[in-house]
Order: sequence, then structure tokens, then C-alpha cells
Amino acid sequence: MTVSTSTESPAISAEEREALVEAVRDLLRRRGDSTAVRAAMSAPGRIDSSLWRTLCTEIGVAALAIPEQFGGAGASWVESAAVLEELGAALSPVPALGSALATGAILLAADDDASSRLLPALAAGERTAAVCWAGERGWQTPGVRAEAGLLSGTAHFVVDGESADVLLVLAAGPGTHVTLHEVAADADGVSVSPMPVLDPTRALSSARFDEAASTAIPAPDDLATRLRALAWALLSAEQVGGAQRALDLTVDYTGSRKQFGRTIGSFQALKHRMADMYVSVETARSIARAAVAAIAADDPDADALATAAHVYCSDAYRRVAGEAIQLHGGIGITWEHDIQLYFKRAQATSQMFGAPHSAVAELARSLR
Repeated sequence: MTVSTSTESPAISAEEREALVEAVRDLLRRRGDSTAVRAAMSAPGRIDSSLWRTLCTEIGVAALAIPEQFGGAGASWVESAAVLEELGAALSPVPALGSALATGAILLAADDDASSRLLPALAAGERTAAVCWAGERGWQTPGVRAEAGLLSGTAHFVVDGESADVLLVLAAGPGTHVTLHEVAADADGVSVSPMPVLDPTRALSSARFDEAASTAIPAPDDLATRLRALAWALLSAEQVGGAQRALDLTVDYTGSRKQFGRTIGSFQALKHRMADMYVSVETARSIARAAVAAIAADDPDADALATAAHVYCSDAYRRVAGEAIQLHGGIGITWEHDIQLYFKRAQATSQMFGAPHSAVAELARSLR
């Protein structure tokens, strides 16, 4: 028996999904304000561990895409993406994206032994995992090599790696083959170090392996391609949440800031700019949801849709955040105002798992 990666979940209705989103939104409203976000920047692992524990134990966000036979909720990536949209809106410093990618890697490997060993603890939030993948120049070539079960090399840009208990390593094997390995984050020969980042609200790290012993997880040859599609689809949902919040902050600010005796939001030119921002956000939302739905249904077009979502949502988030900075004026570039955090998140996420221009070039080559 193998683990199905098709995540159609007829048991989850639209009403239940909205209730899930509202529960997350309400919790973040109470616990995830910008003060908590800034405090987490200097916390161990650069995460809010208390908030993450509550999200896992009270709402079950880590369990959503995990099948019931492995301790999960048996929902889908659609529900996971809905939660990530809310977390992206709040810039929540929790290892949700890293956990989702690790869960995805295990599910895509479709190995019962690995799933039984790893997924129940991840679903319960008792342990966290991170995917070690990118080489120094990016995600096209893994930064770690596997020889006789031993891992050597350095994986860069590891999402939520500092707080992870388990590292799932995509390693370069013979030729172009990529293999999947499990190793404890505190194992001999493993060291995880924080990386300097543009976006202070997301922890990225480097993981160095010096002939570290690992457990190989059988995985299909297209694991890296399918995992990247999942990463881009989930990331696009998070980007939509951030872009929406940047727009909301801008509308609120322009509705209260006065100039020449009028709120600046009443000026026609600014109305047009905010209308364009709204169109960008709504279009991005449609593309992101289409990509996630395709991933969930194991659609043959999922990879192309995920690429489209990454390209469009990255550009939309940068554009909306840039306009937001402009419309906030001088206050928008101060440390005290939250909008600068969304601008940095927009710039940083656009380069994750492969830059948009590289994705477009790769897609163009495949169509020749």
C-alpha cells in the first residue's frame, strides 16, 4: 500500500473550511499582533513556539494534509493553503510553511514506513521537520551529496530549520538523481546555523552535513519537481494573504491621513492606484487557488499552474507592497510601521524555491 497524494477531501465542506479559517484568524487576532511578530525575531529558532503549539493542539493546522491513518485530519492541501493565507496576512512567525513542505516530501515519497514513523508526531505538533534542499546557487542543484548513506555538504535557505527536530534532505545522487534522507537535527555531523535575511519575520538557515549518517527514504525520481510545485502553490497562498493585508493597511491609512483638509484616500488618483492594487490581489488569489486545487487533485497541469502562480503572485505581492510603501509616504519606511515588513516579505518570497524569471525560462524550454 502506498500513501495517496491526491488530497480531494469530500469530508471538508466549504462551510467547514471557512470555520477553520475564522478560527485561525481569531487566534491570530488575539495572539499574533505585530508586537508578537517582532518579539519572535530574537526568540530561539526565531519562531513563536507558544503560538505554533496552540495552532497545532487547538486547531490542528499541522495535521490538515496528513491522512487519518497516520494521525492526521485527512483534509487536503486546499485547507493547508487557506491557513497559510491567514498566516501570511499576519506575518506569523511559526514553522507552518516548513512543516507543510516536510509533510509534502514524506507524502510524495509514498513510503509507508517513513509515513508511520514521522507523520503522527508532525500531525500532533509534537515534532517539527524542515526540508534541506538548495545549494549555494539555488534549488536547481541540491547542496548535499549522499554516498553510502552518509550526507556531506551544505543546504542553504532551509525554511524553519533552526526550530526543526528532523531534517529531510534532498541529496544529489549519481548523475541527476535526487534522493531523500531523514536525519535528526541534533545528530553527529549536523550543524544548523541562522542565515542573515532580508525578511526578519521568516527564519532561514543553512544546514551543514559532515558525513552524517542518515536513513534513506525511497522516493520517486520526480520528487524534486513535484515538491517544488507544491512549494510554489503553498507559497503563493501565503503571498496572497500578505498582499491583501498590505492593501488593507493602505486603505486604512489613506482613509485617516489628511492633507489639504481632506483624507488622502478621497483623491481620485490614489483611488485608482488602490483599485489597481485590489485587482492584482484578487487575480493573484484566483491563480493561487487554482494552483493549490490542481496540486490537491494531482492534476497533470499542476506543475504549470504552480509555476504560473509563483510568477504572478510574486510580482503582484511586490507590486502591491511597493505601492503601499508609496501611499504610506515617509512613515512607510520606518521600523515602527508594519508595512515595511510586508515589503521585505514580498521581496524575499519572490526568490524562494527558484526566481520567477528562472521559472519562466525553464517553462519556455520545456515547450520547445
